[in-house]
Amino acid sequence: MTQDRRTLLLTGASRGIGHATVAYFMARGWRILTCSREDAPPECRRDSQWSHHIVADLADPEGQAGFVAEVSAILGDAPLHALVNNAGKSPKTPYKERLGCLNGALEGWRSVFELNFFAPLVLARGFAAALHRGQGAIVNVTSIAGHSTHPFAGSAYSTSKAALSGLTREMAVEFAEIGVRVNAVAPGEIETAMLSPETEVLIPRIPLHRLGQPVDVASAIHFLCSPEASYITGTEIFITGGQHLY
Repeated sequence: MTQDRRTLLLTGASRGIGHATVAYFMARGWRILTCSREDAPPECRRDSQWSHHIVADLADPEGQAGFVAEVSAILGDAPLHALVNNAGKSPKTPYKERLGCLNGALEGWRSVFELNFFAPLVLARGFAAALHRGQGAIVNVTSIAGHSTHPFAGSAYSTSKAALSGLTREMAVEFAEIGVRVNAVAPGEIETAMLSPETEVLIPRIPLHRLGQPVDVASAIHFLCSPEASYITGTEIFITGGQHLY
């Protein structure tokens, strides 16, 4: 890799917020490396700036380690300018109910935490040297559900995102020592495949009276990775249309 362009590494790229973020960064000339459990759709990879997509299961510790090794080989001694930890999951019961504290297997909780919490930590540690070389930024994608009880997000998902918010603060302090900023975005009700069909009943509780779009999140992520945010670290931006104010 040459060092004349800024490089983004993003997880959970094949749909929704991740896909929109890739498009947003590509339009601004960034080189893109991505990961998801599925291959990226062919029509999404026609831009030569999307240089690598790696299929990996980041809910599996072995998958995390393999991903770090593969990307490190691609990067070599080149800098990494942004790491966006977007991959996450919010499983439901077979009856489409939210997984709470009293239902569902504990193994499901462990799987959620492995992807939503431990993977961002493992990747941040694994790419710390490359981020240091790029004096880069980490953005963790948390959730409004990590800050208050949510009617559709399960307890495992909500608590994993609350833990990721706490991790963001701790990482901001530690990574500042190597010149890397760490922030988070906390989306609310964003129109993606992950959204429950019943979500529209929440619109009256959103001051802006609409659901968010993936690009609303993508643009905030880009800002936090840009030089314009060079004095911002340890911050969590709520992208909720004001819903978090209630």
